[in-house]
Amino acid sequence: MCTWNGEQYLREQLASIAAQTQAPDELIVCDDKSSDETVRIISEFANSAPFPVHLHVNEQNLGSTRNFAQAISLCKGDIIVLCDQDDVWLPGKLAQLEAEFERAPNVGLIFTDAEIIDEAGSPVGNTLWEQLPLRPAERKRLRTKRAIDELMPGSLVTGATMAFRSRFKELVLPIPHDLPIIHDAWIALLVAAVSEVLPLPTPLIRYRQHRGQQIGALERKDAGLVQRFDAESVQEALRRENPYDEALAVARAVRLRLLEQGQAFATRDALTRLERRIAHLEARSSLPRARLLRAPRVLRELITLRYHRCSNGFQSAVKDLLA
Repeated sequence: MCTWNGEQYLREQLASIAAQTQAPDELIVCDDKSSDETVRIISEFANSAPFPVHLHVNEQNLGSTRNFAQAISLCKGDIIVLCDQDDVWLPGKLAQLEAEFERAPNVGLIFTDAEIIDEAGSPVGNTLWEQLPLRPAERKRLRTKRAIDELMPGSLVTGATMAFRSRFKELVLPIPHDLPIIHDAWIALLVAAVSEVLPLPTPLIRYRQHRGQQIGALERKDAGLVQRFDAESVQEALRRENPYDEALAVARAVRLRLLEQGQAFATRDALTRLERRIAHLEARSSLPRARLLRAPRVLRELITLRYHRCSNGFQSAVKDLLA
């Protein structure tokens, strides 16, 4: 768990951890130099918790990504379960996660759906996966070797719903803090590159939406898109912006880490997919300004199927010709 000035909801979150049908072996808390009552609340909880609570207070503010990296580095268990300071765990969360990992030894990372609640803790009527949305077809692809392609945009996996095997600590750490993604997307990408991923549709937490949180439940910019080709979908594609530089920065950082860890993990298939994606992004980002000169490159990307594997198929091709 990472905390920072979280006194408003922290007690409820800690109580939900203590109420688990299967208690954690340990709770690691890294506080990012809070100025409210957060540290006192955790210290009091540690005195009465039925499991070890290890509190580390940072001497200077690290930010959420580096703070989560620090907390992960301190974990000693076989399974690492990430935890925010303002949510509520359902009582069977840890028991079900352990059962799923035992049932599927090849799965390296699990993430779940979550019930969205408001500041007062009342359900708002939908879940994280409904809001994204995360469709059944995407969940099916996440169970295959295409998982890294599905996760590359970086908005599918919410850290508060994530658990992964600790043997991947060396792979994901250190977590870069200069990328346009945060810790949860980075961890999901790296683990998915070398292991199976299990998207579990059961909500195991209540995910709180409030004005003080860092990000909250996102709705993907491409939400609702299907692989269709009509005037409306083309106009929709033309209105969207593609941050090629950001996507390339993420893909190149993941590639570099996999190259560094090639002796410890099976990275060949993921590297092949990353090279294809990087080549596609580089091609799209360097298209000539003159539309007629774009045609050969767009045609090449269509023939190689990279538009379909790495973008939105014909929609993206037409956008590149017309934008």
